[in-house]
Amino acid sequence: MECDGQQQDLQLGTAASDGVPVIGRTPDEDRIFSHLKDDTRELLDNETENAQKEKRNKKKPKTRGRKKNPQLTAASCLDSLLAEQSFAKTEIRKFGISTAQKSLKKKRKRTLGAESEDDAGKKKKKPQRPNYFVSIPITNPKIVRGIEAIQAVIIQKDHRFSKAMIPAGTLHITLLVTYLGNEEVNMAVCAMTEMKDTLLDILQKKDLVLPFHGIGHFRSEVAFVQMAEGEHVTTLTKIAETLKKRFEEKGILVTDSKAFKPHLTFMKLSRAPKLRSQGIKKLDPKLYENIEHHKFGEETVARLDLCSMQKKKQPNGYYHCETSIDFGEKHVAEPDDAELVSLSKRLVENAVLKAVQQYLEETQLNKNRHAGVSPSKTEENLNDAEHRK
Repeated sequence: MECDGQQQDLQLGTAASDGVPVIGRTPDEDRIFSHLKDDTRELLDNETENAQKEKRNKKKPKTRGRKKNPQLTAASCLDSLLAEQSFAKTEIRKFGISTAQKSLKKKRKRTLGAESEDDAGKKKKKPQRPNYFVSIPITNPKIVRGIEAIQAVIIQKDHRFSKAMIPAGTLHITLLVTYLGNEEVNMAVCAMTEMKDTLLDILQKKDLVLPFHGIGHFRSEVAFVQMAEGEHVTTLTKIAETLKKRFEEKGILVTDSKAFKPHLTFMKLSRAPKLRSQGIKKLDPKLYENIEHHKFGEETVARLDLCSMQKKKQPNGYYHCETSIDFGEKHVAEPDDAELVSLSKRLVENAVLKAVQQYLEETQLNKNRHAGVSPSKTEENLNDAEHRK
């Protein structure tokens, strides 16, 4: 009720201040009401200001001490301190590697690490350089002498080609070229051992004779003796294809993807790389123009060799062979009865002569012992007797 009365008084005072006469009030009462109005307004303003301050304090509570940035770390603080120093822009090198290089390497590592396994699997591996080959060695002396004669003629015309010549002891026909690791060498040996019967079936118990006639070249960089056309080429091609197929079944990659063309190489410019710097990039056909249709002879295939390009060569100059398939053992003529009887007689005669000689030597030694002759003189006498014979 008191509040209602005060509100009525305030309303009356407001009306009086606006110039509206109030009925039943004296001038002194008007002054009192005017002072009450001013005090009331001041009190309301103070309360409003306090309420606003309390709201602001609730929104932004006061914190004691220095404000902390939660995002700052020890590393960032250290970087900010270093940035304020005079040497901030200089590169710090440790063991010859600058900090800028280190950061660049780290970025590269992160980039590489982001690649997926699928992307890494799509990258092709570089093929290994061939280090093994399967070949047919040239054993016919006539063919070897003919090739040596051609090489001598070419060297006589230009001695710089001497280092481009294939040594006569390594002449061969290549059937297959591949790369073999340590474990793959054993796999290749097993593959060749297993396919011997298959290759014998291809030969059909016949000799494989390869005739060589004429000279050819590959891009005027490799000179070779050509193989004459005939059924032997078809048979040799089947053998080469069988080798390739069996190697691939064993998981061995055959690096030579070109079509098989049997040939007998005797000269290669790649063996003498200095020739290119001397202006010799191609072979001139005039080097062998008078003998380009020469008949070199025939080679009867006796075996296939798995040869290494890098291992030490054999004493006879031929390549190191891991294994061989021998075709000649079934084609050698068996000795007849007369030869066997003659051989047996010679063996018996030699055995009898040795027994008689040993008996005579022992008898002579016994006689000398009884006569007091030293064994050394006895041996000298025996040696003199043998020389006189």
